[in-house]
Amino acid sequence: MNYKISHLTNEVNCEIDLPSSKSISNRLIIIQALCKDKFQIKNLSESDDTISLQKALNSNNNTIDVGAAGTSFRFLTAFLSTLEREEYILTGSERMKERPIKQLVDSLRKLGAKIKYIEEENFPPLRIVGEDLSGGKIQIDGSVSSQFISALLLIAPTLEKGLKLEIIGKLVSKPYISMTLNLMKQFGVHHLWEDNIISIKNQKYIGKDYEVESDWSSASFWFEIAALSNYCKIKLNGLTQNSIQGDKRVMELFESFGVHSEFVKGILTLTKNKTKNIPNAIDLLKNPDLYQPVKCTLFGLGEESDLTGLSTLKDKETDRIESVKRGLQELNKNKEVETCKDHRMAMSFSPLCLIFGEVQINDIKVVQKSYPDFWKDLEKGGFKITPLNQIDN
Repeated sequence: MNYKISHLTNEVNCEIDLPSSKSISNRLIIIQALCKDKFQIKNLSESDDTISLQKALNSNNNTIDVGAAGTSFRFLTAFLSTLEREEYILTGSERMKERPIKQLVDSLRKLGAKIKYIEEENFPPLRIVGEDLSGGKIQIDGSVSSQFISALLLIAPTLEKGLKLEIIGKLVSKPYISMTLNLMKQFGVHHLWEDNIISIKNQKYIGKDYEVESDWSSASFWFEIAALSNYCKIKLNGLTQNSIQGDKRVMELFESFGVHSEFVKGILTLTKNKTKNIPNAIDLLKNPDLYQPVKCTLFGLGEESDLTGLSTLKDKETDRIESVKRGLQELNKNKEVETCKDHRMAMSFSPLCLIFGEVQINDIKVVQKSYPDFWKDLEKGGFKITPLNQIDN
């Protein structure tokens, strides 16, 4: 199904309950599976990614299909490798089969994992035979994916010799690795990070009930809306001031785009700033998920900035740099946006209706991947959502 998005006044006044963080939720689910103690996870993400990971861990089927859930695939590759004498086939969508997994598989093999490629070498699907992995010292390229590193760190304390992980090259998305280690520490697992080596000894996760905070990545689209609106007072619920999520950086970035944000009684409130001060360059190496809302905001404001640190974006749900480039070109022609099966394409292009009058978003269901209530929340902000009579795709 396709939607036409518009807004009558370009003034946005609303209060939004943001979805819970899928990044935190997915890490907690793996910790829960590795922990001998039982504990509850409150406010767990309802995103497709998190649901697919839960289903995989609760399944009695030896063939696991996670669809388009990249984090789930990477975390499961490591987790399933530790399940002694169990054999699994791990697969996903056609796009998933195009996303490289070599670095993680190579690292796990060095730890003793038995993993084979079923179709194309270095790409999913995988055949995994679980082993009692001994652990030890390995190297991994830090420039490919922080999820590979997080997947290894999560299983590290269960390895007999623990893990000494040497990160080679430029490290991307470092806040996500810090998030993983922070959560592990909260469940009793300690680490040492010196220079480019992370060391984790064999130890046990200690169970404790945990409530997941809301998602800063999802908040970025409301910062974009605020920047492109004529007037706004947007209240965002569920975020925390001392968040472990790296995408909290949106507060700092969007201040320069004309959006003032501050916590008032625990609620983050967005209003218009009187001055804009667009930087000449923005390095998104640590926050690549902010690329689309940042790029679309700059386009909507008629501003330019040199965006760098984008090396991982070609291997996401789509090649995000190329898809955004094409999307902005098409928007100028016919106000129609192909989401390319990428949730962030749908959510970052929708606010541009505040500039273009209306925008057509094709394949609206993609938002289920991270923000299932996105369209309902847009309506709370005064946006008009018009379903188009087209065949579901």
